[in-house]
Amino acid sequence: MEKPFHRFGAAAAVPLFDGSIEAGGGALVLPLLASCEVRLQGIRKSFNHTEVLRDVSLTVESGEFVTILGPSGCGKTTLLRIVAGLELADQGRVILSGRDISELPANRRPVNTVFQSYALFPHLDVAENVAFGLKARRFPAEETRRRVQAALAMLHLEGFRRRHPHQLSGGERQRVALARALVNQPDVLLLDEPMSSLDAKLRSEVQLELRLLQRRLRKTFILVTHDQNEAMTVSDRIFVMREGRIVQSGSPAEVYDHPASRFVAEFLGTTNLIPASTENGVCRTPLGPLLPRVAPPWQEGVLAIRPERIKVRSDRPIANGLRAAVSELIYRGDHIDVFVQPGGLRLRCLTGVRLALGQRVWLELPAEHLEPLVE
Repeated sequence: MEKPFHRFGAAAAVPLFDGSIEAGGGALVLPLLASCEVRLQGIRKSFNHTEVLRDVSLTVESGEFVTILGPSGCGKTTLLRIVAGLELADQGRVILSGRDISELPANRRPVNTVFQSYALFPHLDVAENVAFGLKARRFPAEETRRRVQAALAMLHLEGFRRRHPHQLSGGERQRVALARALVNQPDVLLLDEPMSSLDAKLRSEVQLELRLLQRRLRKTFILVTHDQNEAMTVSDRIFVMREGRIVQSGSPAEVYDHPASRFVAEFLGTTNLIPASTENGVCRTPLGPLLPRVAPPWQEGVLAIRPERIKVRSDRPIANGLRAAVSELIYRGDHIDVFVQPGGLRLRCLTGVRLALGQRVWLELPAEHLEPLVE
C-alpha cells in the first residue's frame, strides 16, 4: 500500500506527532498537532490587469491565532488562497517553517482550509465527510477510524456521525468542516469566513469555541473576515487590510485603542471624529482646546475617541472637558447610547447614568484615549 503523504510531500510510516490532549474523563482525543511559522514576503497578485495584492508582507508566529480583517474586495481571501496554494502569487514568497513552498501545489502543502460554504459532500454522512481526505490519501483503515473518532469527540459530534449535512444545523455543519480539516493534522489551519452564515447568537458561541480549540491545540490558525467583533474575539493579532495592503497590525487592544488611520478607526468599531489643528503645541477644535495622547504629526487633521471612553461627569473636568446637551438616548439593554450636541458636533458616549433629553452635562475626553489619526 502507498504510504500516506504528510507535510511537504514526504511519505510517513510513523506517527506524525508526539504527545496528545485529552477530553473530559481522560479519553484520548487528538495528538498535539505540529505548528509552524508562516511568512509572506512581498506578495503581489493581479487579475485582468487589476492589482489586488500590493507588496503584502507579514509573519504569523508558530501557534498564533491571526485574523486578516478588511472590507469586501480588499484582497484578504486572495491572500489566504495563496497561502493554501489555490492561487499562485505573481511575485513574492510563501515560507512555512523556513521552507519556501511558493511553487508547491495545494495537495503538497501542510495546510487545510475551512471554507465559508463548508463544502461538505451532501451524499456522505458526517463520519464519511470527516474521513474523506484520509481515504483520498490512502491512510490505513484503522488509522482513519481512530483519527475520525478522535476528531468527532473533540468537536462534540459523536452522536452525529451517521447524519447527513442536510440534517445538521449551521453550527453543526461548521464543526464538521473543522473536524474534516483537523483530522488531516495540518501545520496551519486556514479559515475563510467560516462563521459568516451563522445567526448572531450562534456565531458568538462558535467564535468562543474556536478560540478555545485553538488554545488547546496550540497550532497556527489564520482567519479572514470582515467582522470586526469576530476578529476581536478570537485573535492574538489582527492585520487590517485595505485595497490590497496591510495598513495596521497589532493585538486587538492595540489596533482598537490606537488606530493608525481614519480608515482603521471607523472600520474597527465606532468612533467619534473631531477636526483639529495644532497651534503652539495645542490642539484647537470646535469643542475648544484638547490634549491628545501624543502630539499630532500634522498641523490640520482629525482626533478620534471611542464612545465608551468618554466620561459623563457631574463637575467640570480639570482637562479635556466640555459642556454638552443630550440630543438622543437609545436603550441597548446592557447600556445606553447617548448622543450629545456640543458646538454643532455630535458625540456619542456610553453611560449607565440616568439622563434626559435636553439635559446639560459635563463630558471628559481623557487624553490617554484621544488619538490623532493619519488620513
